[in-house]
Amino acid sequence: MATEPASLLADPELQSTEWDLDPLVDGRGADGVRDLMTEAETLASGFAERYQGKVGELDGRGLVEAMRETVRLYELVDRAASYAYLRFSTDTADPERGALLQFVQERGTAIETKVLFFELEWAVLDDEPAAELMATEGLDFARHYLEKARRYRPHLLSEPEERLSAEKAVTGRSAWTRLFSEVTSALTVQLPEAAQEGDEEKGEVSLEVALSKLQSPKRAVRAGAAEAITEGLAPGLRTRAFIFNTLVHDKAVEDRMRNYPTWLSSRNLSNEASDESVQALVDAVRARNDIPQRWYKLKAQLLGVDRLADYDRVAAVTEDEASVPWPEARELVIDCYEGFSGELGGIVRRFFGERHIDAPVRPGKRGGAFCASTVPELTPYVMLNYTARNQDVLTLAHELGHGVHGALASRQGILQMSTPLTMAETASVFGEQIVFGRLLETAQSAEERLALLARSVEGAIATVFRQTAMNRFEELVHTARRGEGELSVDRIGALWGESQEELLGDSVEITPGYLSWWSYVPHFMATPGYVYAYAYGQLLAMSVYRRYEEEGDSFVPRYLELLAAGGSRAPEELGRIAGLDLTDPAFWDSGLALVEEKLEAAEAAARETGRV
Repeated sequence: MATEPASLLADPELQSTEWDLDPLVDGRGADGVRDLMTEAETLASGFAERYQGKVGELDGRGLVEAMRETVRLYELVDRAASYAYLRFSTDTADPERGALLQFVQERGTAIETKVLFFELEWAVLDDEPAAELMATEGLDFARHYLEKARRYRPHLLSEPEERLSAEKAVTGRSAWTRLFSEVTSALTVQLPEAAQEGDEEKGEVSLEVALSKLQSPKRAVRAGAAEAITEGLAPGLRTRAFIFNTLVHDKAVEDRMRNYPTWLSSRNLSNEASDESVQALVDAVRARNDIPQRWYKLKAQLLGVDRLADYDRVAAVTEDEASVPWPEARELVIDCYEGFSGELGGIVRRFFGERHIDAPVRPGKRGGAFCASTVPELTPYVMLNYTARNQDVLTLAHELGHGVHGALASRQGILQMSTPLTMAETASVFGEQIVFGRLLETAQSAEERLALLARSVEGAIATVFRQTAMNRFEELVHTARRGEGELSVDRIGALWGESQEELLGDSVEITPGYLSWWSYVPHFMATPGYVYAYAYGQLLAMSVYRRYEEEGDSFVPRYLELLAAGGSRAPEELGRIAGLDLTDPAFWDSGLALVEEKLEAAEAAARETGRV
């Protein structure tokens, strides 16, 4: 019999799985943060004295030395900022943690304004002398970083304007984003009796726990949870809409000042992707919305309903889907990574052994999951909100994929270990696929295969099609805000509905309450335009995994080379390591074909069970 997830949330081993942040600040807590920032300020002042107004006079050796000082500065600030942010993420309601985060942001901005002259002076150098300098021996740790900085030449402001922009960001975009994080983290949901699955759920629960109820095989639980979530989102909805309006308008002003042609162009530039290539991706995905619609019509048959409602989309297709205790999830994921590569398995074990995972749901903890790389010498940190569902196991595999990517790429140094967002999902989706493949191999029946394939198809739909629909929502909102002025709650809800209707067609009923569910998604606020990178990464990772299926163990070294390259090369160059041509428009069609193959396998398994 399945164990109810609520009874697993109090597991002492799960509850004790929390971060050890002491290595970031040598165990000195907030005092260590302040000391790091003080040292960084001193270094930044000396850096400005030596180099301001003189970047164009540097020879190759001087440029190498300047970049080594930049590395030292980044590492000091990143240690302090990572400690403050990660500590805040696990309890956003704690005023002391919020104050420390604000301190780091303010001091960090002051440091940034002291040294931003360097990139500005570097960017305006003529191409020929800049190319000669970048060819200097010993500059590998910063070469691609310097190349990327020069791509912003058409969009840079004057130095005084850049300084003012950086200073004002603390009380502007950063402040509004933090406010959104705090108000959403404080959201609670009162589950109705029909949606309660244990004594622990009779009172208010976090939004994360309530959302996990949408995976229940019982429709009454899903419907009750959805209604309760809508009610939980109602208080403060106007406030969250105002925050969204403010941030969207702030971006419009920034784009206008910097001469970006579209609302997405700045994101594409940071991703080292052209507007045209990204539009080709989005168009290719939107043209295949028949895939999710076909799945949802099959799922309605599996669930025994005429038509799905929005709260049915992520429901389990089997009644006996067991919850997964934390120790079981941990060992399964470790074993899967070790089965693929002993090196990756060893890295994954470090996350648990070094206490670099924070897993339990807690009041005030930020929702969702993420992996944060800090400085090269430290293993990245993973945050989860583990609710003991099967999806949480795949989320663990996903975030640890980010983690092994960050750990391998750390050899590139702090300036080049992070990839563009378009490549950032490669290892995480690949890690999920490793776990999925292991589970599918050991499935004992058509029913088990159906459950696994259903989850895989739905994961691809969520990552490729749903994220592209979210990109469409953002496009509609940014376009409407620039043309119509401040948008009402109803107007934003209508645009959300429009993007979802295009995705779902007639396969899913969109209920009125669902029109407010945009209002808890942090990416819309903190990183506008981010979401299409999920689709990019998913399709790329599936193509990489297909290469692994075709070539077997001989592919593993190339895959590790791809991860270890981090952000030291452009995405197209990274793709070539795995034998992929990311500039070919047909590349996206091949990835989408792999999703359709999974759907066809799920349809076959469903027929084999006799349920359709």
